[in-house]
Amino acid sequence: MTSRTSRFAALFAGLFLAFSMVAIDHAEARRGGSFGSRGMRTFQSAPPTRTAPAPTAPVERSMTPNTGANNAAQQPQAGPQRPGFMSGFGGTMMRGLLLGGLIGLLVGQGFGGLAGMFGFLLQALLIGGTIMLAIRFFRSQSARGPAPALAGVGNAQASRFENRATAGQQTAGSFTIPGFGGVSGGSSPAIGSDEITLAQTDLDAFQQLLTDVQEAFGREDHAALRRAVTPEMVSYLSEELADNAQKGLRNEVTDVTLLQADVAESWREDDRDYATAALRYESRDVTRERASGKVVAGDDDHPTETTELWTFVRENGSNWKLSAIQQA
Repeated sequence: MTSRTSRFAALFAGLFLAFSMVAIDHAEARRGGSFGSRGMRTFQSAPPTRTAPAPTAPVERSMTPNTGANNAAQQPQAGPQRPGFMSGFGGTMMRGLLLGGLIGLLVGQGFGGLAGMFGFLLQALLIGGTIMLAIRFFRSQSARGPAPALAGVGNAQASRFENRATAGQQTAGSFTIPGFGGVSGGSSPAIGSDEITLAQTDLDAFQQLLTDVQEAFGREDHAALRRAVTPEMVSYLSEELADNAQKGLRNEVTDVTLLQADVAESWREDDRDYATAALRYESRDVTRERASGKVVAGDDDHPTETTELWTFVRENGSNWKLSAIQQA
């Protein structure tokens, strides 16, 4: 019995390890996922947009080291928690009275001890309620105190903020590229980065890169990929192409059409400009056998829609290049 149990346990462990390795290999080899670099915002979530309103999948593979500073920067700082009544002076007093009542119950005579405990509890509740009411009263008075002196300043700041927001909406409305809806803000800037404004020529470049990268990938044109994407992205895309070739497959992407797009955020880090855009596009995306040309995945007769977040980068005012892709 012991021998059979040991063999069964060893067999189960071997099967579990084998399935785990297959799952990991599939996860690494599949086309898609989120990979690349977004500078200091690599491990931050891009703001939601009209095109991609749902939360975006975080970057899974990147050569940018994750020091944890970005995650800490985007998490809201928790304010000091107010101690509850049972954890402060009131809690100490309540616990003392309760303990006294219990001792009275244990050493008292029948219901006399129990009545003594209830008496202590009633006194504790009355005293605790009085203390809580007094604390709330003093807090409300202190909160209302400085309000009249700051009311005018607060209104002025709110008015200036609304004017800036209106100006930003008017600037975004000047983008007339088909499909692009403008700039959407909302994320807190990373340390060492500044927000920038994009021009129509930038949006034209993003739309052209969408087509160039997809078609170059489908043609397995490594030279075209090196012109359109960063060296890091070249390594990831080349890895996928090599994996397809090893399996005897070829991924073809044609008829790329941008349907809708929004700029989620754009910023500068030192001598580099970054911009993340939510892109919804359709394309004919099929996988074929290299030898026979048979379609093994996708539909060659009907285009499919895809929504992704593409991050572009340019250095010292050079041409934009694709630096990251995230699944929406």
